[in-house]
Amino acid sequence: MNIVEQAHKMKLASPRLAASTNEERNTALRAIADNLMKYKEEIFGENAIDMAMADENGVSDAVKKRLKFDEGKLNDVVKGIYQLMELADPLNQVRIARELDQGLTLYQKTCPIGVIGVIFEARPDALVQISSLCIKSGNCAILKGGRETAHTNRILFKIIYDSVLSAGLPEGCMLQAESHGDVNELLACDRDIDLLIPRGSNQFVRYIMDHTKIPVMGHADGICHIYVDKDYDKEIAVPIILDAKTQYTAACNAVETLLVHRDIARNLLPCLSEKLHEAGVRLRGSKEAAGILPMEIMGEDEFNTEYLDLILSVKLVGGVEEAIDHINRFGSHHTDCIITENNENAELFMQMVDSAGVYRNCSTRFADGFRYGFGAEVGISTGKIHARGPVGLAGLITYKYQLFGHGQIVGDYASGKSEFHFKDLDRSSFA
Repeated sequence: MNIVEQAHKMKLASPRLAASTNEERNTALRAIADNLMKYKEEIFGENAIDMAMADENGVSDAVKKRLKFDEGKLNDVVKGIYQLMELADPLNQVRIARELDQGLTLYQKTCPIGVIGVIFEARPDALVQISSLCIKSGNCAILKGGRETAHTNRILFKIIYDSVLSAGLPEGCMLQAESHGDVNELLACDRDIDLLIPRGSNQFVRYIMDHTKIPVMGHADGICHIYVDKDYDKEIAVPIILDAKTQYTAACNAVETLLVHRDIARNLLPCLSEKLHEAGVRLRGSKEAAGILPMEIMGEDEFNTEYLDLILSVKLVGGVEEAIDHINRFGSHHTDCIITENNENAELFMQMVDSAGVYRNCSTRFADGFRYGFGAEVGISTGKIHARGPVGLAGLITYKYQLFGHGQIVGDYASGKSEFHFKDLDRSSFA
C-alpha cells in the first residue's frame, strides 16, 4: 500500500482518534515514555550507526549535533511527554455557547485538525516530540524524518507506535514515511492530509510550499537578532549574547545578527569579542564594526544570512528605530531581542518588531515549546494565520460549530415570523 492509499485510509480513521478520551491519550503517552526508557540502549545503538555514517559522509559538526540522540536528549523528550500529560485536554472545549433564539443553541467546540503530515530535519528528538503532541491533540500523524537518522527514527517510531496500539488507540493513527519519493506522494494527498508542517532548510520549506495544495505551517529561516541599546547593562548583555549564540548553535533560535548602538560599541564589543573568541565564534560585520574590531567585512545584502554555526554578524546602528527597521527588513520573523534598561525603548521595540517572539533582556534560545510549558513543539511558525511561534497543542487544534434546534427553519426568520434573540451562555457550566 503506497503513501496515497495509506493517507486515505488514515483520513477515514481519524474521527476515531478524535473521539478518544484524554485518559486514553494520556495512557498512550505514559506507555511511550516508559518504553523509551526501557529500550534506550537499543535506541542509542541505532543512533551510533547513524552517527558513524555521518562521519563517513563528512556531515558538518552543526548537523551532527542535531543527529545525536543521547541520554540528555532522551531525558528531555521524556520530561516533555510527562509535561504534556499534565496539560488539560485540548479537545471538546466549549469556546462559544450562545442561544440564538429560544430552543436554538450554538456551541463552538475544539477538535483535532485531523491528519497532519510532518516532514522534519535530521533530529530524532523531533520525532518523539511531534508524535507526542499529535497523540495528545487527537491528530493522526504521517512522519517523514531526515535520511541521516534513518536507523534512529525507525526504532523510535516502532516503540512509539507499538506503545500507542498497546494503549488501545486506533490502528493506523500513525505512519512513518521513509523513502525520498514518499515526500512527493505526501504533497499530492491534498484530499486526505489536512496540514503539512515542514522543518528544514529555507530551500526545502520553499519547495514544499511551492509543490502542494495542502495548507503549510512552518518557517523557512531562523535569522534571529539581538539589539543592544544605548541604555544597557553589560553584566546582562554579555552572558545573554553568549548563550544565544553558543548554547546550541545549530538551533533556529540561535542569534545570527548582533545590532549595537553606535554610542556604546567601543565599550561593549572588545569585551564581548574576547568572550566570543574563547567560545570559538568568528565575527563578520559592517565596515563600521570592523573599524572597532578585526572582522570580515560583509555587504549590506548579506545580513539575511542564517549560519547555524559559530559565526555572528555585527552591525552598528543609531538607535532603536534603526534596529527595528533592520530586523523587519532582514529578519525571518522568528525571535528577536532588545537588551536595554530603557522602558520606553523596550516598549517601542516590543511593539514594532514584526516577529513571532519579541524579547527583552533574555536569550533568544528561550523560543521553544518545552520552555514555554507546551510540553514540546511540532515546530515554530513565523506566519500569522492559525498559529505563531512555538506550535504546541493550541496550534494543532481547530474547532467546529454545533447547532441544536427544535424544528426551526430560516424561512421563519427571513419573513419576520421569528426573530433572533442572541444571548451568550455561561461557558463554565460546560467545562
